[in-house]
Amino acid sequence: MTEMPLICGVDEAGRGPLCGPVMAAAVILDPARPIAGLADSKKLSARVRERLAAQIRERALAWAVSEATVEEIDRLNILHASMLAMKRAVEALAIQPAEVRVDGNRCPELAVPTRAIVGGDALEPAISAASILAKTARDACMVELDRCYPQFGLARHKGYPTAAHLAAIRQHGVADFYRKSFAPVRQALAQGELWKEESADDFQKRNAQR
Repeated sequence: MTEMPLICGVDEAGRGPLCGPVMAAAVILDPARPIAGLADSKKLSARVRERLAAQIRERALAWAVSEATVEEIDRLNILHASMLAMKRAVEALAIQPAEVRVDGNRCPELAVPTRAIVGGDALEPAISAASILAKTARDACMVELDRCYPQFGLARHKGYPTAAHLAAIRQHGVADFYRKSFAPVRQALAQGELWKEESADDFQKRNAQR
């Protein structure tokens, strides 16, 4: 009996948020231990994602989650940082796959055959599994940051540029874990510097009038 080639699914999470790392996961599913309910992580509730993530970690032949840091995102741009996180995830697998299938229209540079599948997180079970692991890891990162920086509301919006998040940045400033290459963060930094300049000018004017 011919063995089936090992297929690795890869997906990322966290390209759109204003802060934190971008995460990627690589998963090789075990055909002998199927997991029911795999789908695009964005279409699943948080509770279902967590349940499926536990099953993926238990039943998959191999899985890995990696990241690219905020500093790497700012230096490389978010696309190349996402590719870097995907590459790291695949290279961290304990088993080398015969083929890697990536959600989207671009592939990281890998030593094994790689194929991009647009909408793959809804079509390819291994990519769906990777999507779920990446999303749950990224959400857990935001919840952890929220414990240290509750003023930004990260546990609620997970770093995405909601109105409440933008208002929190304007009120509390830009922390070190924000992506300074992203336009809303750059704007907040510029406004903060302008406010500092205006405050210094006001201080000098007040002293001159004394």
